[in-house]
Amino acid sequence: MDAIVDRQSGQHFETRIAVGSGKGRQQPGKNAFHGRQREWAGLAIALLMLLLPLSGAAQKTADKTQTSDKVLLARTGDFAKDVPHSATADANYVIGPADLLDISVWKEPELTRTVPVRPDGRISLPLLNDVQAAGETPTQLATHVTESLKRYVTDPQVTVIVTAINSQRIYLLGEVTRAGAYPLLPGMTVLQAISSAGGLTQYARTQKIYVLRDGDSGQTKVPFNYRDFLKGRNPEQNVVLKVGDTIVVP
Repeated sequence: MDAIVDRQSGQHFETRIAVGSGKGRQQPGKNAFHGRQREWAGLAIALLMLLLPLSGAAQKTADKTQTSDKVLLARTGDFAKDVPHSATADANYVIGPADLLDISVWKEPELTRTVPVRPDGRISLPLLNDVQAAGETPTQLATHVTESLKRYVTDPQVTVIVTAINSQRIYLLGEVTRAGAYPLLPGMTVLQAISSAGGLTQYARTQKIYVLRDGDSGQTKVPFNYRDFLKGRNPEQNVVLKVGDTIVVP
C-alpha cells in the first residue's frame, strides 16, 4: 500500500495496487465521491419519509370531501341511493295510476322513499298515510305533501320526481316487429310510435294502417298511409297520439 500526499492540501490518500488485474492505481478522490453519493441517498430517503405522512393526510381530506359531496348529492344520507332521474322533462306532466314516484324530504331519510301510484290514484307515505297523487303535477304534489308535513316536521322541503311513467301508454298491434304497450312520450306521433316498436314487418299493409281512439262520442278510426307519408303526401295524418291510442298495422 502506498501513501500519496496532495501537494496543495497535504491530504494523504491510500491506494491499493490491483494484483493481476492490470488496472493500475485507483484514483485518489473515488472514496470521497462514493461518500457524497451515500449522503445524497440518505437525504433523499429522509425527504421521502417526511412526504409520506403529508400524502396520507391529503388523501384522507379528499375522501372526507368526497363523502360530504355524496351526502349533499343524495340528500337523504343513504350512500347506496343515487339521485333519481326524471322520466319526463314536462313540468305540466299529470301523474297517473301505476306511475313510480320518488318522494324526497330534505334531511329526513325516514320519510324519503320511492312509491308507486296505486290504481285508486293514491300513494302511501309515513305520517301522512294515503295521499292523492293522480291528477296532480309533481310540483303540485310536492306542495301538498309539504303543507301536510308541517304538522310533524319543521320547515319540510319536499321534492317529487317521476322516475317511471306507467300510466300513459299506447298500444301497437299487428305487423310490427315488437307489438305491445309502450309509454306515451310527450309529442309522440304515429311514425315515432311505429319506430319505437322496431318498425314494420315485410308483410305489413302500409296503406291500411290506422289509429283507434276513444272519445266522448265513442271510438274513432284515424287512417295513416305509411307509403304516402314517406312520399310527402298528407303530412297531417301523422297525428300526435293520446293516452290509450291503439295503432293497428294489418
